[in-house]
Amino acid sequence: MDDPRAAILATPITNKPEHVAIIMDGNNRWAKARDLSGVAGHKAGVEAVKAVIETAVHYELKALTLFAFSSENWRRPPLEVRALMDLFVYVLEREVDKLHEHNIRLRIIGNTSEFESGLQDLIIKAETLTEKNTGLQLNIAANYGGHWDIARAARQAASAVLEGQMRVDDIDEKSLANWLCLSDLPAVDLCVRTSGEQRISNFLLWQLAYAEFVFAPDLWPEFQHQQFVDTLVEFSKRQRRFGCTAEQLEQQEAGA
Repeated sequence: MDDPRAAILATPITNKPEHVAIIMDGNNRWAKARDLSGVAGHKAGVEAVKAVIETAVHYELKALTLFAFSSENWRRPPLEVRALMDLFVYVLEREVDKLHEHNIRLRIIGNTSEFESGLQDLIIKAETLTEKNTGLQLNIAANYGGHWDIARAARQAASAVLEGQMRVDDIDEKSLANWLCLSDLPAVDLCVRTSGEQRISNFLLWQLAYAEFVFAPDLWPEFQHQQFVDTLVEFSKRQRRFGCTAEQLEQQEAGA
């Protein structure tokens, strides 16, 4: 029997993004529509994660950053938070070896010091196992917030000044960016949010400065290979101007 994924992944895509970030939204609504628990929705969402990773690897994207748990998600019902932590542990225990086999490097970004020690140990183990891999850079944002990221970078810059490593006047956009999460990767080219919501929810505030946005109507568990490929095709049609006019870009292309 033919694998339907093969036909989907055969879609040619030019002008691919290097770095895609996804706000994975809609697990609870997907579960509620099926009279299931929110936990069941989060478990179903794991299959969507696998689909987008497989698609990213197939199209040789450089980096994929997934928003799994925000610093504001601690406000959710305690049972749901506990279930999310347990699911995080489960995935790290069961899936990291597969990532390693496919040459994927895993990184967890966010304030992981607030997690239980057992989860912190699993994160370190997973990152250490995959740190020399040279394929897709997979970043999972967990207990992450854009405000936290920028404030942390500012504290590190202030410390460098106090220690005499730099002057206050040396702090500019470029130097501050060096202390942000993902500073070693290209800026995000494409940000996707599922479930039809149109906001970024404190996600990668600095890194999304010139990203293209696609707000997909699908709830996260429904976002599979086809939906991600459609999103990449949509990105390939965009003209990214970075402050220039369309006419300037056309002149640059004509002179290339």
